[in-house]
Amino acid sequence: MTQTDELVLSIDCGGTKVEAALVDAEGRVLEASRYRQPTGPQRTAEALALQVRSVVQDSLASMPGDSKLRGIGVGSAGPINLKRGSVSPVNLAVWQDFDIRSLVEAAAAEMGYESNAVIRLDGLCIALAEHWVGAAMGRDTVLGMIVLTGIGGGIITGGRMTLGATGNAGHIGQIEVAGYTAPTGGCTLEEIASGPSTVRWARTLGWNGRTGEDLAISYAEGETVAVRAVQRSASAIGRALASVSTLLDLEMVVIGGGSSRVTPDLFALIRQSVLRHAPLDYVQDMQIIPTGLNEDGPLIGAAALVWTNAAEVKPR
Repeated sequence: MTQTDELVLSIDCGGTKVEAALVDAEGRVLEASRYRQPTGPQRTAEALALQVRSVVQDSLASMPGDSKLRGIGVGSAGPINLKRGSVSPVNLAVWQDFDIRSLVEAAAAEMGYESNAVIRLDGLCIALAEHWVGAAMGRDTVLGMIVLTGIGGGIITGGRMTLGATGNAGHIGQIEVAGYTAPTGGCTLEEIASGPSTVRWARTLGWNGRTGEDLAISYAEGETVAVRAVQRSASAIGRALASVSTLLDLEMVVIGGGSSRVTPDLFALIRQSVLRHAPLDYVQDMQIIPTGLNEDGPLIGAAALVWTNAAEVKPR
């Protein structure tokens, strides 16, 4: 049995969807094994668990007959608790300290696959994917970001992922950004610049769209409020990155997620904001680029937890 005969079950769980797929040793997602189910704050904890179980078992059912399961990697919106294998996603309030590790392992066992599941923040999985097979290959100090229903992040330092004391290092969406207030009254980056937050802010100014896709269309058409909303979100992201890079001396920031594709202008706007707010010259050399892995980054990164032995890095 060689590495090419082995596959990793990879799971990405967030505020909008849960997705599972099999990923090979080269970081390639087997399309026939990809299954997705919706999540969302309106669902009960039991309903969410059923969705996770569904994608896990559907994906494993597509395992080629001559392949072996090498392991299971899970990326989840956080915060997470590595010791208990549980998650408490900000955007899924019904999941408080939910034991996702046991759920995934039990679902796999029902399909005849006994394996321990490794859990990390979805933002860290993005960073790990980019460092393994993406735009950040060969870089030592990287921040990976995902901008979707929420905003997540993960940090690579010295070429290795950074967990922090509890496994929640890099949770950039929960830092407060000075000078901004969300319609809900909060001031975290996620409350200001995530996809739904940007849409919500635009609607308070009379814009009539309802989704990120609507916002992208309105922005392309030059609709004033849509343009202001995108500029505001980019400015907040850039301001946060200026502070984070001042602290970490980052070489590169790689950003993925559906809301990061609202317009090709977004990255230029973020860079402008970094330059405007960076207090020290070295921050200005940081690269800020879109992911080259499209929507596969979280799945590839969750698989990398197994393939690269990244799971051996543990919090204290």
